[in-house]
Amino acid sequence: MKRFTRVRDKAIALLAQRPENRSSLQVADIGCGAGTQSRLWAQLGHHVHGLDVNAPLIEVARQRAEDEHLDIEFAVGSATELPYADKMMDVSLLPELLEHVVDWESVLNEAARILKPGGLLFLSTTNWLCPKQDEFELPLYSWYPGFVKRKYEHLAVTTRPEIVNHAKYPAVNWFSFYSLSRYLGQRGFRCLDRFDLIDTANRNPLEKAVATMARTLPPLRFAGHLLTPGTVIFAFKQP
Repeated sequence: MKRFTRVRDKAIALLAQRPENRSSLQVADIGCGAGTQSRLWAQLGHHVHGLDVNAPLIEVARQRAEDEHLDIEFAVGSATELPYADKMMDVSLLPELLEHVVDWESVLNEAARILKPGGLLFLSTTNWLCPKQDEFELPLYSWYPGFVKRKYEHLAVTTRPEIVNHAKYPAVNWFSFYSLSRYLGQRGFRCLDRFDLIDTANRNPLEKAVATMARTLPPLRFAGHLLTPGTVIFAFKQP
């Protein structure tokens, strides 16, 4: 809840900088699961559209929204073929989804398609640059060659489920901020990473200096990504 709340509040703060700032946003929660993130946005009066391929989870999401008297549109569907019109949404949310979908390009393309110009895409996923990860109980797993990863993925869902850390179906795709920002940049997005998003207003002088150096010196930014287990991106769709 705390993490999703931070994402929501950061997204709203970023969108508030737009000339066409709106008090009520159209939000697509793609891979919404039981609707936790959807409810956090709806609690502030935003129009939320939650979608997941798992029908039982969608039923849980609907029931929880009903219990809280929240009007959220939940649907069963695929992230590779979203049931929303072009340029319909102000926000597309993709939390921990890309790593689990074989056709991740279609997921990103669909999330981009439904965004209005000036809209905001949020995604969080794996980071192959960092040797520490949460997917497998295996040392340095993110650095394993692709064919070795495929082997352990197969074992995890067949004979050795104990090697998986927290997910029944572990990540099959591994990314970095650099690879995803290139992909999105080619599709008209301006991408921000975790260092661009640091709020230095209430930081001490040392923390401000470190944040400034990480933003301005590419080697330090790279080192920061190397030490961070996950990838987080906020990306604006350019007009």
